[in-house]
Amino acid sequence: MRYLGVRLALLIPTVLILVTVVFMLMRVTGDPITAAQGGRLPPDELEARKEAAGYNRPIWVQYFDYLGSILRGDFGTSFKDGRPISQVILTNGAATLELVIYALIVALLVGIPLGRLAARYHDRLPDVTIRTIAVLVYAAPVFFVGLLLKLLFSTSLGWLPASGRASTETVLALDKRGSSNIMIIDAISSGQWDYIQDVLKHAVLPSFALGLLTAGVFIRLVRINLLETLRTDYVTAARARGVVERRVVSKHAFRNALIPVVTVMGMEIALMLGGAILTETTFEWDGLGYQLSQFLLARDFVAVQGVVTFIALIIAAASFLIDVINALVDPRVRY
Repeated sequence: MRYLGVRLALLIPTVLILVTVVFMLMRVTGDPITAAQGGRLPPDELEARKEAAGYNRPIWVQYFDYLGSILRGDFGTSFKDGRPISQVILTNGAATLELVIYALIVALLVGIPLGRLAARYHDRLPDVTIRTIAVLVYAAPVFFVGLLLKLLFSTSLGWLPASGRASTETVLALDKRGSSNIMIIDAISSGQWDYIQDVLKHAVLPSFALGLLTAGVFIRLVRINLLETLRTDYVTAARARGVVERRVVSKHAFRNALIPVVTVMGMEIALMLGGAILTETTFEWDGLGYQLSQFLLARDFVAVQGVVTFIALIIAAASFLIDVINALVDPRVRY
């Protein structure tokens, strides 16, 4: 309980710093109304709008008002389409959550087995090949990987759709049944295999584009920690007892090697949320990242501030949750 209390106490200043940094960065270019409408409105009308929105008040007054709004769950209202940012978060954030879950599954399914295989064949051809792949997928920009996947599997081979979360027919059919904003849940709830298949086919390319980025981290992390675990005394003792190598790796070393993966997973969620902006834009996946790119193009800095603040809060909460899970998995971190 003491460990959780300390982590929770550290979470509060972390969130406050993140919110403050976002607020100040959005004020570097001036007030949001001038940034969005400057040059399009007469000066007197521009000043009237700034006065009505409260942007003529001292910056510290605006800051504390913004903190109060966040505590109430109010992240502002978009100039672009008049939607409350909280509504954008609920609607489009569900699509981003769905994509991040897909990508995390891809990263785990690719990264952990390949990292284990690389450690088992240490400094041999499989290890060298896997390490090279890990470096390439991690270093390649996610939008570039996405474009390559679209070119190969959509344009050239025609196996998978190039954009969107589902076909128009599927979206319309699922909307009639009531939407949860998470497409795969709506498709499964419909009980129609055609809808499920259509949703999954649309998810493959963006999931791999985003998931391979994190898979490169997992490959190297699992490999390094598994090699270190295989050199420990209890593993040496297991080998001395005649335990076969496959069992030594799977039973004695592999579980302990996964502990750092859980720790790093929180940071990788942050990386995925950043990569989701480019991934969603590349594949026209209508999530929070895609909406953020549209707000940026429209110079809608109130909406940008609200979305970025929410993402920062999610990253902080995810980091805290990972710390809790890590403490449960490895009791040593509590002391």
